[in-house]
Amino acid sequence: MFQSIGFLGTGQMGGALARAAVKGAQGGRVLLANRTPAKAQALADQLGCQATDNQTVAAQCQLIFLGVKPQMMEGLLKSIAPVLAGRKDRFVLASMAAGLTARRIQELAGADYPVIRLMPNTPAEVGAGVIQFCGVDVEPGELKDFQTLLAPAGLVDQVDEGLIDAACALSGCGPAFCALLAEALADGAVACGLPRDKARRYAAQTMEGTAKLMRQTGAHPGAVKDAVCSPGGSTIQGVRVLEANGFRAAAIDAVIAAFEKTQALGKG
Repeated sequence: MFQSIGFLGTGQMGGALARAAVKGAQGGRVLLANRTPAKAQALADQLGCQATDNQTVAAQCQLIFLGVKPQMMEGLLKSIAPVLAGRKDRFVLASMAAGLTARRIQELAGADYPVIRLMPNTPAEVGAGVIQFCGVDVEPGELKDFQTLLAPAGLVDQVDEGLIDAACALSGCGPAFCALLAEALADGAVACGLPRDKARRYAAQTMEGTAKLMRQTGAHPGAVKDAVCSPGGSTIQGVRVLEANGFRAAAIDAVIAAFEKTQALGKG
């Protein structure tokens, strides 16, 4: 298990993974750094770990999370490259930057350091996330330890790197799509007279319950839909309207558009 874990960037995603890492570190040190030091300190105080700076994380940690946006990655790695180059011990870089391959992270860092590429989503903040990951020049035991470390965040699944961008378009971008659907369902219920607070709660619980039903039973989404659609009933009429308005086609196109943008980020 990694004995020291550092985060360079404690925004929403970095902060969510830091929360999981503190739980999964099994006594290992967790260090937090952010370009706004007060933000790292506030999170460190909440989690009972240590706030520091980028150089200290780069010099001391066995696993270093690079929690910055793709367009900021080159500047971050350039700033810590001399520190990394001076290390004699083994360490692993973990990048969550959409579109940037593990090999590209190595290029920006200046050497063929072991790199784990991961794609988390925002529900990781409440332990219900999805995190896909892959490794380049990473030992199998390190990948296993990484999976154990982040297990408190939710589903942590190893995939081929060629699938990471598609995973990003689905589970990485998906919470926004799900939230949009929940908002629309709640709006519909409000239009029918349901109070706003109840409509939002019911929409969220219905989405959560449906997802749990599919996970635990392994049922195909179509079978779950069919089970609710009684002949001549209300649900099938709602499904008919969704189909008439291109609901499924729009959802498919949304994932494809997100996938294409993710790939463009890597090229840019």
